[in-house]
Parts: sequence; structure tokens; C-alpha cells
Amino acid sequence: MKTRKKSLTPISTPVIAYSRFTDYDIHLFKAGKHYKLYDKLGSHVVTTDDGQTGTYFAVWAPNALGVSVIGNFNGWNRESHQLSSRWDSSGIWEGFIPNIAAGEVYKYLIKSNTGEVLEKADPYALRWEEPPHTASIVWDTWFEWTDAEWMESRFKNNSLNRPWSVYEVHLGSWKRSPEAPEKFLGYRLMADELVPYIKEMGFTHVEFMPLMEHPYYPSWGYQITGFFAASSRYGTPQDLMYLIEQLHLNGIGVVLDWVPSHFPGDMHGLYKFDGTNLYEHANDKEGFHPDWKSYIFNYGRNEVRSFLISNALFWLDRYHIDGLRVDAVASMLYRDYSRKEGEWIPNEFGGRENLEAISFLKELNIAVYGQFPDVQTIAEESTAFPGVSKPVFSDGLGFGMKWMMGWMNDTLSYFQQDPIHRRYFHGQITFSTVYAFTENFMMPLSHDEVVHGKKSLVYKMPGDEWQKFANLRLMYSYMFTHPGTKLLFMGNEFGQTSEWNFEQSLDWHLLDFKPHQGIKQLVKDLNALYTTEGALYQKNFEWEGFRWIEAGDAENSVLAYCRKGDVNDEKLVIVLNMTPVPRYNYRIGLPMHGDWEIVFNSDEVQYYGSGFELNYNITTQQLPWQGKEQSVLLNLPPLSALVLKRFNRQSKFW
Repeated sequence: MKTRKKSLTPISTPVIAYSRFTDYDIHLFKAGKHYKLYDKLGSHVVTTDDGQTGTYFAVWAPNALGVSVIGNFNGWNRESHQLSSRWDSSGIWEGFIPNIAAGEVYKYLIKSNTGEVLEKADPYALRWEEPPHTASIVWDTWFEWTDAEWMESRFKNNSLNRPWSVYEVHLGSWKRSPEAPEKFLGYRLMADELVPYIKEMGFTHVEFMPLMEHPYYPSWGYQITGFFAASSRYGTPQDLMYLIEQLHLNGIGVVLDWVPSHFPGDMHGLYKFDGTNLYEHANDKEGFHPDWKSYIFNYGRNEVRSFLISNALFWLDRYHIDGLRVDAVASMLYRDYSRKEGEWIPNEFGGRENLEAISFLKELNIAVYGQFPDVQTIAEESTAFPGVSKPVFSDGLGFGMKWMMGWMNDTLSYFQQDPIHRRYFHGQITFSTVYAFTENFMMPLSHDEVVHGKKSLVYKMPGDEWQKFANLRLMYSYMFTHPGTKLLFMGNEFGQTSEWNFEQSLDWHLLDFKPHQGIKQLVKDLNALYTTEGALYQKNFEWEGFRWIEAGDAENSVLAYCRKGDVNDEKLVIVLNMTPVPRYNYRIGLPMHGDWEIVFNSDEVQYYGSGFELNYNITTQQLPWQGKEQSVLLNLPPLSALVLKRFNRQSKFW
């Protein structure tokens, strides 16, 4: 709780009757269809018709017997500034207090009908005190944006037939000052450091792990209390807007992790907000999350739906966010998620599906794409629930993309095998293409894979140092040439050797060493290849853009496949050697005759590869192979990926 500071001259002006709500606002709010509640609820500096300037306060607390505003301005007096309950049974308490300006610290004092007296922060506050303090701050989101060019063209940059190479970042641990490693770099300093780095590396988007206010830093931002407030650990809301603007000015899209699945039980937050289970279910079998010891939103309550959808639109509206990655969707879809028999309540039809959450997600995506058709929503969803990225009108959930968790698990499991045994796991690495086009998949190698004893990516790889890095280069090459959009967690791009530690900076000193320099250069070049070759992204979610050439050579652990873009004769052929044994004169069927060149080789010396000697220019032979009329002989370097492209573009593809 915040240390109380009594004002030298407490404001004694009484609360004045005032409202920003119309009857239509109240109708929409009760119906769960008010999607801009951030314009109404919360605290807003206003000037009344009679010329008084102050702050209007409005809070939803339908079961309260009384609500007061307390803060430094009145010496935290519980009685002096009581809000009035609206007459329309909306449960909203409101009022105007003159002479309160931006920067004022406050909370709501709520007298519950249960007899409790609660001090609550404002659910709609635009700024909060820096933790461990917990009060809200009167603030605004005014900012003079200069990213109009990006905003006008982002429909093209964010569309599903464009490259998405996403760099996932935890702002508190990406980089810290060597002189003060215990301190965070703020939003503005991060703009100076992070923006040029992402641009240099060639990522198209950055995804920030949650930046909303959260009291417990080790939650990584996923236990949110201030859903409308940028975390004050790193600066003001305007400082975050500056960071986003700088990313946009450099052609980089911004995705924000958004958490509508649960919230913590901190007493200053949403939990039992007015003394009753207002935002959460009353029954723990529906309202308590056993994994995270947090509380699940009541998606069947209209006012809660309005709160959440308003929050999603708020970040897209006020902060110019280009996409929302929606966390823990699987936990929302099923009532028995992480629960044993008898620990959950079936739906009205006796099933395990959470019908209210499914309805909410559909309504969310209709609202988002209806108002911001040039953004994307991305579901972190790990089950086989059908139609996650299908349109709502086709009975889907309406997301733009879905994380491809099966690909991630199978790929990491395969690459952790000793190469001598990979022949027995060949089906594991080819299985993803069985379902690759059932959803619009994003391929994640995220923060979840490098914490809690799972090891760093490079230390998941088998073999000595050279083989570990060769395997990592090979896995990244496979990822960037596989159908689907891409996501890579910070540090993975240079082969961070230790697990991610949110309490400290990434190990940037590793870039003094050649293996890490090589991985960084490889990721940079893969991004360049991915973003410039239409064959790798234009048909990411269509069977037409992918063909196997060799999927069955388990004995040699060799894979070969084609990627195709919108232009019929623009294609790439990818050949992967999954063992450290070089393959000499390995015959590959090619989809077109003529002269080909190797445009990418993960084994090059600049990547810390072996430098295995190759003929980079190849001419096909009229020898049918693997269903193709022509073929070539290739020497395949150890643990390598080769990407071939044809010089001459005249013949038909496939």
C-alpha cells in the first residue's frame, strides 16, 4: 500500500454532479456493446460548462453502498469526496472534483454491502504509480504522432501475404546499463537502443511481452492490474508512444501481448472490486485458475465483455499498436483446462467448452477488425480447437493467426536427438506439413522455451560446440523456409547460452565470440532472404505455396521441398542435411530445367560453418528424379541448409 502523504492544503471543494455518459452509452454498457469505455470511465481532466477545470471520476461498482475518491489532494480523507450513484441502475458512481489536475494520485474508497471497506485503484486509469506503490494517477494519452505514413500504409505491411518476422522482447531484460544493471532502460532510452538493432537485424515486427501495469515483476507482465496503463517502471504513457512511433518511423510493426484470460488477486486490483465477484466468477471451479493462482474473467457478464473489448481497442486506438497477441487462449476455451475431474463445471449442454469465452473471442475479433482492419490478432492456442484463425462468418474464432505449438514441440524434440538417431524420428520433422494449412500459423520459438530449466536453444542442441551451433543454424534455416510466419525470442538471434533471466540484461558480451557472431549474421541473412523472396511468404497459408521433393529419406536424414510465391516461376528449393555427415553427389529433382544457384548456405564460414566446398552454380540434367523431369547432383555440407534459386524464369512451375 502507498505511504500516505497528507496535502498541506487539502482540497475541500465538494464533489459536483457531472457526467460524461449519455443514455445511449448506458444502454451499450449494459448490453456489453460499449467498446470505448476508456472515454467514459476512469479519471478525465475536463472543463465544465461554467468554466471550472478539474477531474471527472467514474467507476463501476454496482454492489457498493458508497464510493469516495481519496488521495493526496484531500489527505486521504474517506468521507470528504463521495461520488454519486447514477439513477439508471448501471452501477456507475461518478462526479467532478474541481482543481484536480494531471499527476494527482488517487484511489477509490469503496464501502461494500458485505461490510468491507476497500481501497481500489482505478481499473480504467491511464497511469499508475511505479510498483510497489499501487495508486492510480490522473493522466491523459495526448501525443502528437508523426507516424502517419506508417499508419496509412500498414494495411500492406500487416497483411497475411506479407512477411512477418517477429522479434519477441521483454523490455525489462533486453538490455540494461552496464553502469547500473539493477535499473531498467526506459521507453525513450530503449528507442535509441532497440529500434536500430531490430532494423539492422531485419525483423519486420517487434512483439512486446505485456507492458500494462503489473505489481509483480517476476510475472513478466502477465499478471495485470492496470489494463489501461503503460507500466510506469519504464516511463510515462507518452514515453511508450515515443518508442512505438520510432519503431513505425523505421518501418517496424508493433505487436503487444494482451491478457484477457485472467488477473491477479491483489487487493488493490480487480479482485472482488466492490466486495463481490464483479469481474470474476463467484465459484472457484469457474473463476480461479489453478496454474497461475489468478482469477478468470466472467465472459458471460456484459459489463466485463465491454471492459475487455474496450481495452483491446484502447491499445490499437491510443497507442497505434499494429497487432495483439492474445495470451492463453486455450485456457479460455475449455472449462476443464488444467483441472481434474470434479474440479470444473460443464457448460449448459454438459460439455467442456467455455461457450461464453468462445462467444467473447468472436465478438472481440469482430470489433477489432471492424474498427481496425489493418491490424492482426494472434492467438496463443495450443489445442486442436477448430477454426481459430478462420473468419467468424465461417464459424471460426476470427483470429488472424495462431501460434503453431505442435511445430515448435516437434521441431525442438527432433533437434535434441543425437543426429545418429534422427532416422528414427524422421516423421516427427515432416509431420507439421500434414496440418500446416489448416490454420494461419505463426511459428514461435518464444520465451517459454528458454526458462524453467528448459535450457537455452543452443544448449538444447546435441554435440560439441561446433555441432550445437550448426544444429541451431540448421533449425533456424528450416524455420524460416517452412510455411508460416516467424517469431524468435530475444537473445536467440545470437545464441544466448544461458536461460533467459528477467532480472538481468541479455549476455551481449557473447557477441565478442565467433560462434555467436555467426548466428547473428545468419539470422540477419535469413530475415533478408525471407523478406525479399516472395516464395517464402506470399502463400504462407496455402498448399499451393509448398511441395515436398524428398520427405522420405529417413536413412540419410535429408529433406527437400519447394516454396512458391504469386509469380508462377519464382520458386526456391530447400535442401536440409540433418546429420554431421556430408552427403556427396546427392541427387535432387528440381521443378524446372536450367541453371540454378545456391543463394543461401547455412554452413558458410561467416556463420561459423565448416566452409565445405560447394559449386554454387548448378545446371540441371535431363534425368527424371523424385517425380521431376530434371535433377541435379549436390554435395550437402554437414548439418546444413541450402536454398537454391533458378536463374532463368520461363518454364511452368511444378
